[in-house]
Amino acid sequence: MTCPVLAAIYVHRKNVNPKKFFAELKRRKVYKVAIGYAVGGWALAQGVAQVFPVFDIPNWAVRLIVLLIVLGFPVALVFSWFFDLTRYGIVRTPDRESNAKIDIAQTESANEKSIAVLPFSDLSPDKDHAYFSDGIAEEILSALAKTEGLRVAARRSSFWFKGKEAELGEIAQKLNVEHVLEGSVRRDGNRVRITAELIDVGDGFTVWSETFDREMQGIFAVQDEITRSIVEALKLRLDISASPTSRSPDAYDVYLQGLFYSDKSTEEALQQSLEFFERALEKDPQLSRAWTGIAKAWLWLADAYVPPRQAYPKVREAATNALKIDNDDAEAHVYLGEVKRILDWDMDGAAREFCRAVEIDPKSTPSNYFSAAFWAARGKRDEALAYLQRTSKIDPASLWVNNSACELYRYFGLYDEAIAAGERALQLDPAFVYGEPLLAALYRETGRFDDAIRLYEKAENLSGRPAFGLAITYARMDRRDEAVRALNAATANRRYTPGDAIAHVHVALGERDDAIRELERACEERSSSLHFVGIAPEFAPLRSDERFLSILSKIGLEPEKVFASTLPHVRDGVAVPGKPAASLTAD
Repeated sequence: MTCPVLAAIYVHRKNVNPKKFFAELKRRKVYKVAIGYAVGGWALAQGVAQVFPVFDIPNWAVRLIVLLIVLGFPVALVFSWFFDLTRYGIVRTPDRESNAKIDIAQTESANEKSIAVLPFSDLSPDKDHAYFSDGIAEEILSALAKTEGLRVAARRSSFWFKGKEAELGEIAQKLNVEHVLEGSVRRDGNRVRITAELIDVGDGFTVWSETFDREMQGIFAVQDEITRSIVEALKLRLDISASPTSRSPDAYDVYLQGLFYSDKSTEEALQQSLEFFERALEKDPQLSRAWTGIAKAWLWLADAYVPPRQAYPKVREAATNALKIDNDDAEAHVYLGEVKRILDWDMDGAAREFCRAVEIDPKSTPSNYFSAAFWAARGKRDEALAYLQRTSKIDPASLWVNNSACELYRYFGLYDEAIAAGERALQLDPAFVYGEPLLAALYRETGRFDDAIRLYEKAENLSGRPAFGLAITYARMDRRDEAVRALNAATANRRYTPGDAIAHVHVALGERDDAIRELERACEERSSSLHFVGIAPEFAPLRSDERFLSILSKIGLEPEKVFASTLPHVRDGVAVPGKPAASLTAD
């Protein structure tokens, strides 16, 4: 027996036939609850009927209990429809439509071909052209990513295997690709030799290979030729449009050096990348991607090494200059969107930039990851999940994608998925060069305090950076003195610490006034992660505080919508860090 009202509402709202409705009943475990309730209710009624007379309890009490049991039956069915009892507690049962959207994002085409472009080996006499060999591989990767019907593993995932002893089969399995392109670059003076080989990992046979000997002036033609050859070998079509906007070999060479350093996480490397990008622009002012590289470098310097008000205006300037030269630069649109979100609190303007980036380059990690973060912060669950799934598919071996996905799934209450993503991040880089191990926060939230502490301490021993999450963990364990010491250690030797990072700890310690003060400082200083305190469960104790609501409204959020997105009985909305885990100073 099922609830007629529930059936009528579902069939009417979802416009489905009765067969689908009964299938939905089974998926939501309504049948199991109905049978369990009926058996339990009958047993309880029989017990009451036998026991109550012994104690001279009047019959009307027996009848009342039986009536309550009967009336509770439809209530139990409705409850079982909307909620599920798991080992993590009572959680909202996900709608089938939400799952379908994720699946669609995860498998865009059943006939889609796939490839990973591995970093090319540097065979130069002095082994001093790694930046150049990496750059050639990345240019080919970017060009292939423009091909319709071809899924290309992102750079961070493909290049993760650089210097590692890994079989092609293992690489293909981890990146979920059918083909691998590997090669080598030998540069001697103005002469360049590039060897490339396309391998079908299914049978191990070479599909295509070629060696090119050129002067530096012909490097762009070689990249285009390699790309065309691969596309033809895979029987696909390509419109070459990813060639560099500069045809100056000197400017291009310097640009590749900047690109090489911009993918590193240290302040020194990022500052070096700025120098190379600026030198490239001196040689060719129309090299738009050098401006994009400058925007990227300042984005990663922000918060971690440079105060936001100092860094983000430089991001804006560089991204704007890049778009003046090439308005179809998806990455530049992403960085401009971040500036509008962080500096201007212009959430609608930021949304337009992120949507434009995805429209231009739907297969890039920045377009999809930053979109997932943005929509999550605004309380849009379905959009955030879809973009997250696409990012995970494009960039499966990325540390910061997996680390941040762990946090996102935690906010959803999808703890199994969160654990899987967090453990992948742990395998990719135990040192967590991009920030704190967010798997430890998941351990804390599920009561595994000792596991959380061990992971935080392990990460600190490897990276040398104390974690704010450790202070939160101690506070949640009522170990106040240790929490304060951990907080002091985390803030020591930092030129800038976001106020919302410190506020996390104050909330856990029950110091609301101090937490609000730090959030107001974060607001004034434009902390990049401030937009995500609304969906972070650590800040739930502040949700009734008018000062907290005022801060969220000031920065362009709708508190009710944001809070509702994190409740188990509401579909729309989800939490995720505003930037990759590299930028987070609190979990």
